[in-house]
Amino acid sequence: MLGIIVRRLLQLPLILLVIYTITLTLAWAIPGNPLEGASEKRPPEAVIAAMKAQYNLDSYWSFYWSYLGSATGVQYGADLVSGDMAADRARAREAGVAPRPRYIFDLGPSLQYDDWNVNEIIAAALPVSVTLGALAILIALFTGLTAGVVGAVKPNSIADLTTLSVALIGISLPSFVTGTILLLLFSVWLPLVPVASWGSVSAMIMPSIALSLPFAAYIARLTRMGMIEVLGADYIRTARAKGLSERQVLLKHALKNAFLPVLSFLGPATALAMTGSFVVERVFSVPGIGQHFVNGVQNKDLFLIMGVVLIFATMLIIFNLVVDVLYRWVDPRIE
Repeated sequence: MLGIIVRRLLQLPLILLVIYTITLTLAWAIPGNPLEGASEKRPPEAVIAAMKAQYNLDSYWSFYWSYLGSATGVQYGADLVSGDMAADRARAREAGVAPRPRYIFDLGPSLQYDDWNVNEIIAAALPVSVTLGALAILIALFTGLTAGVVGAVKPNSIADLTTLSVALIGISLPSFVTGTILLLLFSVWLPLVPVASWGSVSAMIMPSIALSLPFAAYIARLTRMGMIEVLGADYIRTARAKGLSERQVLLKHALKNAFLPVLSFLGPATALAMTGSFVVERVFSVPGIGQHFVNGVQNKDLFLIMGVVLIFATMLIIFNLVVDVLYRWVDPRIE
């Protein structure tokens, strides 16, 4: 087990390097530049030239290596030790650019948001997205497991057909459609929950439900198929022959083994729900990381795009590692 964890952690930098290279190549190809917007919003030409020189925005390879050094702490970690931060601040003042704080892992300044760097934006927005994603996964687990077990216990019944139909709708409908429907129903026609707000329990309900529906649908289908297969196994018949109640048979014996495909799905699903809820955050005006990423792509904010993608990729790899560890805990026979 320890060997698996160490091996995965050693693979993490290489995987992130590949993701970094592909993402930067695609982001660099996006037309436009946040420093070259409408004439009334553009900073002076001297400031534009100074910012391009300071952040290496004129050359792909210069930006590639300089950002890679700052994001991994290789470049700025040395600056923090050697005291070059003071020299950097002096150079920034001479160039007419406001100096920015530096971190050991510095994701860079935001070219879109004045006086904000990517570290600060992610620190403020990521907890919101994580809260929304965690609530969505909890809702998806409860509803998906319940629907899957009900469908497996009584296959081809009205309850089974109903859960399958709801699961099909949940998978087929895009999040912006379900989110809009929920907004119309519970905020416009039945004003039960607030619109475009965050922080209260009532404001979290609708975006969490809208985000959870596709995940709940997949969990319901995986649970149903796994339960139907497990309920026909010999050890289930043995458990029933021993006089165990049906509830003990279903929850203690059948569901534990049928849960393995669901557990495999939960790794990427949790990471996606916590950092990839772009559409839902946009529809419900949730101040999470998704809105910032969409704005960063629209405005070609390279630092913000790269920072969000690297954070998302790291979370995805870590969650998949956690799933592999839990696999061994749930079923020790798995190597």
